[in-house]
Amino acid sequence: MDKTVYIGLLGAGTVGSGVIEVLNKNASEIEARVGAPVKIKKVLVRDAKKVRDGLDKATVTDSFDDILNDKDISIVVEVMGGMNPAKDYMLRAFNAGKCVVTANKDVIAACGKELFDAAKKNSADLHFEASVGGGIPIITPLKQSLTANKITEIMGIVNGTTNYMLTKMTEVGADYDAVLKEAQEKGYAEANPSADVDGLDAARKAAILASLAFNTRISLDDVAVEGITKITPEDIAFARELGYVIKLLAVGKDIPSKGIDVRVHPVLLPASHPLSAVNGVFNAIFVRGNAIGEAMFYGPGAGSLPTASAVVADIIDTARDILYGAVGRIGCTCYNEKPLCPVEETESSYYVRLLVKDEPGALGNIATAFGKNGVSLKSVVQTTKAVKHKAEIVVITHLVKHKNILGTMELLNTLPVVDTIKNVIRVENEEC
Repeated sequence: MDKTVYIGLLGAGTVGSGVIEVLNKNASEIEARVGAPVKIKKVLVRDAKKVRDGLDKATVTDSFDDILNDKDISIVVEVMGGMNPAKDYMLRAFNAGKCVVTANKDVIAACGKELFDAAKKNSADLHFEASVGGGIPIITPLKQSLTANKITEIMGIVNGTTNYMLTKMTEVGADYDAVLKEAQEKGYAEANPSADVDGLDAARKAAILASLAFNTRISLDDVAVEGITKITPEDIAFARELGYVIKLLAVGKDIPSKGIDVRVHPVLLPASHPLSAVNGVFNAIFVRGNAIGEAMFYGPGAGSLPTASAVVADIIDTARDILYGAVGRIGCTCYNEKPLCPVEETESSYYVRLLVKDEPGALGNIATAFGKNGVSLKSVVQTTKAVKHKAEIVVITHLVKHKNILGTMELLNTLPVVDTIKNVIRVENEEC
């Protein structure tokens, strides 16, 4: 085969420059693996006059139509980010008969069905490995390598910013504001960090992973979301004493009697769990299937070259499909319509930290409030630290429905003996 596969690259920023570097650096290996050369013909940028290392000026354009109307270009690679115009460009590429590779979690999470429908209609490939986990291969394993399994659970650390922050809080005991400032100074967090710290970035990735794992379309609105802004050094210290580590997790479970449960929130993980050792800006995704058992995928969750690694791997897959006449071979895998489990019906153990009046009968009143809501207590710890005649109590519950915990918190807030409910965090343990 002597056909060259030409690419139109949308964006030459952090990821785009990495794609250019990987394609140039590994050109001979990529050609051998594909069976033909793979080359960039056009690169869409905002400022076509700007000089960019590794880019021939003749390839640069500020008009998407230059890529859309080029009959030689068979793959459009979108690494611009954001919803628009990225989504519009991808749909137009499909309608022009071109395949699409994207790293765009926002568009895939919100508009995955629309994109897959357009790809199918036009007999084209859609690949999006880099949309979750940066350089970690997880999309392709879920769509191909693990398809012999019924996946029952997928759980992951999929946001490097929050994992870096929680790691620093754990290692040095710093508070939230201090580690956020440090993360911003190092470039790990944006000036407006809400997408990361409020859990929205992880929620988009959770929707993508759950859709693939459970073969059911999950949208961002289906994901219950809680960020890390309420986590304190005190919570982390108590977790350590109890044998846990606090992580922000994307959690998806297929519960036969209830449906699909998809959440993003902080979790007390047992220190023995493989995800508990994933620190800094690294990501990891833990999968449980009925044939493979347990598997974990670990690596850098962001960065120019790691993300480019995933993008270029998708380019290679797409180029192979084009050359062998197999485009559209693996389309949308959301062939089921499993019901969603309402968040109030989800089950977990819980960590509850309370500040209460240091007086006789306080603990009994609190235990009664839990009992009235059907919440069984696994452990209760009263700290020796007292502040102005108040004591701190930490409770770990047995497995309980979320609605029962909410009812318990409502009742505790009415008790004169309770000063403040400091935090409520889910606990992942053997009961879960």
